[in-house]
Amino acid sequence: MSEARHAARAKLAYALDFPSFAQAEQGAERVADAVGVLKVGLELFVSEGPRAIELGKRLGCEVFLDLKLHDIPETVERAVAAAAAHGVGYLTLHAAGGPKMLAAAARRAALENTGLKLLAITVLTSLDAADLRAIGVAADPSEQALRLAQLAHAQGIPGMVCSAVEVAALRSALGPDVVLVTPGIRPQASTDSADDQKRTGTPTSAIRAGSSLLVVGRPIRDASDPAAAARAISDEIERASSAVA
Repeated sequence: MSEARHAARAKLAYALDFPSFAQAEQGAERVADAVGVLKVGLELFVSEGPRAIELGKRLGCEVFLDLKLHDIPETVERAVAAAAAHGVGYLTLHAAGGPKMLAAAARRAALENTGLKLLAITVLTSLDAADLRAIGVAADPSEQALRLAQLAHAQGIPGMVCSAVEVAALRSALGPDVVLVTPGIRPQASTDSADDQKRTGTPTSAIRAGSSLLVVGRPIRDASDPAAAARAISDEIERASSAVA
């Protein structure tokens, strides 16, 4: 595998949005040569527990544990320790949990020293300005994402989750070292079908804006040939990365 291909693979995370271990295993095996990270979300983790984490390790992929922690500081700190003990590469928590929760999580991740990268959720890609107003947030999604990212960064969180729309602003504000993870990625051919995602982007637009890792689920999972879909996205990441190098 060429260096460019390996780098592109490392920037693609496949969301294992499956209800059972058997389905997740089959789905992951189909695309493991094209993706470097496997994302275990709430559905699979609640169904199968830590067993799902071992799947990524067996296939030579980093594991992205997407639990979106949002609780009192001590509870989140203990959850961070548990995730670190499982050897996962990434773990999400909500920036809206506040500075004390974020700081406790960052301290515990550093103490465990396993290489776990915490990722703060800014504004979910399923939300738009009307949704934020409904929960009492007057700012638009881009403003709120930047505000929450700056809060999390100040508390020592090394990575942020934001839509492709906000990547450039967060990269500019937070610098070159922060990890920016972008869900809601839709290949050009499927951008008209955003499902419940309201703030989406293509692999090319996200990489050019400064994204570190793209999260793709349904466009691969629901494709007639998931392996080919994953390879096409990895190829697009490689081309876009070369263009901005």
